[in-house]
Amino acid sequence: MSVLVFADNSEGKFKKTAFELTSYGKKVAELAQTNLVVLTINANNASELSNYGAEKILKVTDEKLATFNAKAYADVIQQAAKKESSDIIIVDSTLNGLYLAPLLAVNLEAGYASNVVALPSSTEPLTVKRNAFSSKAFTNTAINTPKKIIGLAKNSFGLIENSVSSDEENFSPSLNENDFNIATISVDKTSGKVTIADADIVVSGGRGLKEPENWGMIEELAEVLGAATACSKPVSDLGWRPHSEHVGQTGKPVSSNLYIAIGISGAIQHLAGVNSSKVKVVINNDAEAPFFKAADYGIVGDAFEVVPKLIEKLKEFKSNQ
Repeated sequence: MSVLVFADNSEGKFKKTAFELTSYGKKVAELAQTNLVVLTINANNASELSNYGAEKILKVTDEKLATFNAKAYADVIQQAAKKESSDIIIVDSTLNGLYLAPLLAVNLEAGYASNVVALPSSTEPLTVKRNAFSSKAFTNTAINTPKKIIGLAKNSFGLIENSVSSDEENFSPSLNENDFNIATISVDKTSGKVTIADADIVVSGGRGLKEPENWGMIEELAEVLGAATACSKPVSDLGWRPHSEHVGQTGKPVSSNLYIAIGISGAIQHLAGVNSSKVKVVINNDAEAPFFKAADYGIVGDAFEVVPKLIEKLKEFKSNQ
């Protein structure tokens, strides 16, 4: 028996979530008194995973898998789990992870717990703590099936460096042509910007900015912080910003280390989508804005006065480093 982690990547390069997943998998393997195996697909530097506890790395290289395909990836992970006799499989809770995990659960007849935020409190039965009700509560979930799938929530565990000597092995799973009946024919990506999914810091703006021409200070603050830019639903509905930047329950979920909301009142749908962020900062001239009740830090003031001063101080601080 082993613990199997699927470490996803983007164009061959691992994201932070892959290292967090490997760190988590190593601890789960220790709790289960077994070894950790990490599966990669078309990754360039698989050996990086050994810095976080990967004792064995299965490397799949196939052009057919160059673009994410939930059915095909689920089949590959299933075959890897069978090969390594893995009873516990760990994936992330990104959009890709949420697509493939249910398919994998069906393939393996496994129980699946998504949005897990902590190490198992018990291994018999495997019991995990999960976000629930749009991160307003937690549940303790026991998985009683022989095969178990854990979907780890982003930024819930962190990175733990644990360098080990790893055994790298090429793995050639059989690919089912039926998995490719639906194929991606093109991918449009933004370039030169930090994406919301990958960002440790997100700077978000709302209707309090009054008009799209005022968005420059949001982008400037994000640039100083190395952050992604985002917006509330009304802003994207008005066409001020692209829908790809809309965050909240009806947009993209945010689990950043720092979320800065500027001119956003804090509708319940927006709060539900950003509640997993570790630190939330609000800048709003309305002291009664609902967001202040959910925020860790709040500034009551005019954003057009507060944000430029904040940018100035941050630039000054960085220049002295």
